[in-house]
Amino acid sequence: MGDIFNLLLDAGFAGFVIIGLGLFALVVIVERVKYLFKETSLDSESFLKQIRTLIREDKIEDGVNFCSANEASPVAYVTRAILEKSDRDSRAIEEAQEVAVSDIIPNLTKGLGYLTMVANVATLVGLLGTIQGLIMSFKAVGHAEPGQKQALLADGISMAMNTTALGLSVAIPVMIVYAFLHSRQGKIFEQITRVSGRVIEELKARDFAPFGEETVFSNDIGSDSKLVEKMPEKPKKKKTPAA
Repeated sequence: MGDIFNLLLDAGFAGFVIIGLGLFALVVIVERVKYLFKETSLDSESFLKQIRTLIREDKIEDGVNFCSANEASPVAYVTRAILEKSDRDSRAIEEAQEVAVSDIIPNLTKGLGYLTMVANVATLVGLLGTIQGLIMSFKAVGHAEPGQKQALLADGISMAMNTTALGLSVAIPVMIVYAFLHSRQGKIFEQITRVSGRVIEELKARDFAPFGEETVFSNDIGSDSKLVEKMPEKPKKKKTPAA
């Protein structure tokens, strides 16, 4: 603990700024991990299988209730919006999908941009501290008394190295965690696209009636035959005897 405190003292103001950025990044990481890996966790395969079964059994209301029970998941949220428009045409269903996806995008992407910002700023602040340390070293060489040059030169070099090390110590882990969170975010988007697409296909297939000769012509032929039976026969013309 004392070594860390001494490191901060040697790093100066830039070191405290870097530590503040690191704490801010830690808060964002904890919130994002909780949301992306816990709150939105859902077995998409089992969920899709259950929804398709309910659609085939024409239990749309049960499907909506099932999605509401898992509404924290973006996949369930988008599926619910689609099912609520299942009595409309294809265009309305697709529009419901687009609106639902646009609603959940802010929740999925929230905070990730701050992590890249923290990593970049921490590196730059570390570089700034390095420059300040070098400036102190050069001043010590040029203006300090001979007895103080060595101490001031050591302090400047220590500040330069410590701020660089501190900045990289914050930036590197933050970037690694950002990569994992971004990958998880992309996986959720893939699940949304795949599941919602399958649900829309299932809704369209539910209203699809296959065509064949029997389904197309059976009613028409039956109705025409009845008409033929009801039509009266034309009276035959009597033959006139030849003169």
